[in-house]
Amino acid sequence: MRQAGRALPEYRELKAKHDFLELVRTPELAAEVTLQPIRRFDFDAAILFSDILVAAEGLGQGYKFRDGGGIQMDFPLRERNDIARLDAAALPEKLNYIPAAMRLLKKDLGKKTALIGFAGSPWTLANFMLEGGSSREFVRAKKLFHEEPETFLLLMETLTAAVTKLLEMQIAAGADAVQIFDSLGGLLPQKDFAAASAWWMKQIISALRGTVPVIVFSKDVHDNWNTLVETDADVLGIGFGIHLANVRKVVPASVGLQGNLDPALLTATPREVTLEAKRILEEMRGERGHIFNLGHGVPPDAKLENISALVETVKNFK
Repeated sequence: MRQAGRALPEYRELKAKHDFLELVRTPELAAEVTLQPIRRFDFDAAILFSDILVAAEGLGQGYKFRDGGGIQMDFPLRERNDIARLDAAALPEKLNYIPAAMRLLKKDLGKKTALIGFAGSPWTLANFMLEGGSSREFVRAKKLFHEEPETFLLLMETLTAAVTKLLEMQIAAGADAVQIFDSLGGLLPQKDFAAASAWWMKQIISALRGTVPVIVFSKDVHDNWNTLVETDADVLGIGFGIHLANVRKVVPASVGLQGNLDPALLTATPREVTLEAKRILEEMRGERGHIFNLGHGVPPDAKLENISALVETVKNFK
């Protein structure tokens, strides 16, 4: 479960001593945060503790967290020259802490627990990089897509190369699977989703083909299952609030489905978590290729007893 560590007291102890970016950029600390939920809950897989914006950092556009919350890029991309200066060749050196953390994790996890790497999608990264950080309304990427298609193309080609390289680094360091988070995919109308986001994820998956399975999670993209299938992802992450059985009817059996418990239930009671988890498991009974997971990340105020109830329910399901 993504971001499971942030609900743990041991993570909060580390966070009191180190800021978020220090945790991300220090291999020993990133490995420790990744391992904390595995020690507590014995999940089947660990997902690297990192951030989607490391790709922007690797290209030369650093970031930090605002005092009031949210992301602040070191500078926004405003002109075509800003985009042209992004340097994908420097990415492996700038982000060498990521494969270093992966190698430490492989030693600890061994063959018992799978290790998942990840990156943000080009479309999602473009939004943060063009806005200059978090925004109430992400508008600049859509404006560039419609009004300056050649500049949009340049940016997306650069980001696609960067994300591909980042995932290749993780795979070389031992990732058993990788996930592309298209967190802002739902900003796009259905007619634009393929050209502005899905096509670029397809290029990344094509470059990685034959290495490890690739999972695509495109948040709030509910009417584009066929377009997501056309990315050639091995698994599609499905957000909460959607019946997996309905998605299974339109997604080929060769594509796995991952999800999709509502993360908010982890703040409720063990009984509520257990009942909903059993409903999802029964709904997918007999369906091949279902990976039980949340429909998004773990909330910071998730209750540990609820996570434990969820793990026990899934592992004991017959």
